[in-house]
Amino acid sequence: MQQYDKDTSAHAVVLNEFGRAKIDATNDDVVRLVYQYHVKIKIFDNEGINQGNIVIPLYNNDGDSFEEINQIKGITTYKDNDGLIKTAELDNSKIFRVKENKHYTLVKFAMPAVVKGCTIEYTYTIFSPFYQNFHSWQFQSDIPKIYSEYDVHIPGFWDFNASMRGALKLTKNTAEVESGCFEFVGAKSDCSHFVYGMKDIPAFVEEAHMTSPNNFLSAIYFQLIEYTDLQGGGKHKMAREWKDVDYDLKHADYFGDQARKKDFFKEKIIPVIAGKTDSLDKAKAVYEYIKKNIKWNDFFGIVSDDGVRRAFVNHSGNVSDINLSLVAALNAAGLNADPVLLSTRENGFIVKLYPATGDFNYVIAKVDIGGTSYLLDATEPLLTFGMLPMRCLNDQGRVMSLDKPSYWIDLNTSQKQVNTYSLDLTLQPDGKIKGTMTHYSLGYAAYEKREEIKKFNSVDEYVESLDEKSPKFKIINSEVDNVDSLDLPLVEKYDIEIKEFSSMSSNRLGFNPFINDRMTVNPFKLAERTYPVDWGMPSITRYVLTLHLPVGYSIENAPQNVGIALPNDGGSFITQFETTDNEFTFSHVLQIKKSVYSPEEYPYLKELFSKIILSEGNQIILKKNQ
Repeated sequence: MQQYDKDTSAHAVVLNEFGRAKIDATNDDVVRLVYQYHVKIKIFDNEGINQGNIVIPLYNNDGDSFEEINQIKGITTYKDNDGLIKTAELDNSKIFRVKENKHYTLVKFAMPAVVKGCTIEYTYTIFSPFYQNFHSWQFQSDIPKIYSEYDVHIPGFWDFNASMRGALKLTKNTAEVESGCFEFVGAKSDCSHFVYGMKDIPAFVEEAHMTSPNNFLSAIYFQLIEYTDLQGGGKHKMAREWKDVDYDLKHADYFGDQARKKDFFKEKIIPVIAGKTDSLDKAKAVYEYIKKNIKWNDFFGIVSDDGVRRAFVNHSGNVSDINLSLVAALNAAGLNADPVLLSTRENGFIVKLYPATGDFNYVIAKVDIGGTSYLLDATEPLLTFGMLPMRCLNDQGRVMSLDKPSYWIDLNTSQKQVNTYSLDLTLQPDGKIKGTMTHYSLGYAAYEKREEIKKFNSVDEYVESLDEKSPKFKIINSEVDNVDSLDLPLVEKYDIEIKEFSSMSSNRLGFNPFINDRMTVNPFKLAERTYPVDWGMPSITRYVLTLHLPVGYSIENAPQNVGIALPNDGGSFITQFETTDNEFTFSHVLQIKKSVYSPEEYPYLKELFSKIILSEGNQIILKKNQ
């Protein structure tokens, strides 16, 4: 097999993939989920060789419960230099365990003798005590699959809802009853046996401006609805009403009790809000206070690991520790604040069919002031009040009000990503182009720029790095203002000399006016995109360049004015060229007016960016008159 006929661009293809999952009583009389996986993959070229690097995550709950893996086997079939077919088996001593964090261990191995044209095959079994979190199955991945099948066995003591995601349809879907398949300490039941299959599965190609691929990959997920106690026989519903989830969270030591600890902050907040009568000013002061006093340890979660008191004393905590502290501190200041549960962009969308907390992995704060709700996250020191980090801009969150029923809220933002460039340049008699460039960053653009600058030891180091990475201009002098003034635009002003222009002859000069961030590659390449384009927030990029010409120069070839608009007022790209006696002004504005564009709007976005690239490739030809 030299290539996959249904996708000749594929670097590898799954020939066959099989999984089996069963809740079973193992020999030590412990109920576990037994998950078996077996796959065979054909590798076509060098870019497909990475399919031989395997990573399997194992979960533990920080206690005595953890997942185990065994029966790892692998074999590679390949041709040697003489054209003879050989096999190489996986050496168990080459299987490694790496602790990713306190909850995950990664099992890693590389298949042996992986070369272009080989076939790899491997299998393993995972024993999990977390059988109520039944293993999902992804039919789709980054390479195509000829066939994929998932064999599921669920004893009658457990009732799961199975739900499909993604655009593809099952080609096999069968169900039957297995008699007497489960027994545990005298408790017996039949099993529901399901087989889900899919053939000729295309690769899922990730592209720019998307949330988690898990939102769109064709896959099947399982959610526990109800189970029967194996000891007492009583039935317990998991898919309860939100009022039940509300009660549990609001009374949980790790959540509601922490959000209510306003008494812990009362004395601490008094000097923070002293002299402030406006509620918004108080909220901003409290927000800055929490940001400065508790550093984020990079852990997500809705469970307060250390608790508000310890996190404050140790000046460190996870997302929940920090933002539940923020809720408590805001309420201590006499404001109305509540925690909000959400799922980050990387974690995926929340399934809203049943009330559950397992899909949430993040907590933020909401404070209501003067009829306006502000969403806050105190984990990032450079965020301004009312701004959420990009990871949080993901559909909706659940407001867990401490004294009212919970409800959904949109996780959108009123702030934009705004960049404005102003260049004032002069063509010198010696043929050099010099002048000033001023860059104003507002909203999310300012936040991203401050994040970039703070990676360096000083602003001077940042400017030096910018100079080294800039192929089109050289920085002579610099001035960067408002790096620490988060409520003000970040302003960068540079004296520059243009490096990239072409001398077409002794009296003609070619000059591309797109000095900054010229677009050369379309981020949208798919023939069809089945998932939305998600920017997170609207954006505006403005660019104004004025070039002063010395006496004796004129413009031989000026760029054409361009005006392109997306349907339904979705955005636009506009350029304008104006000239006077010895100068010209060139401007362009790119507006992305929506945070999210549907798959149906994708062709228009793709075409817009194609035209932007064509426009930005044009040069202005300057001529020295004889």
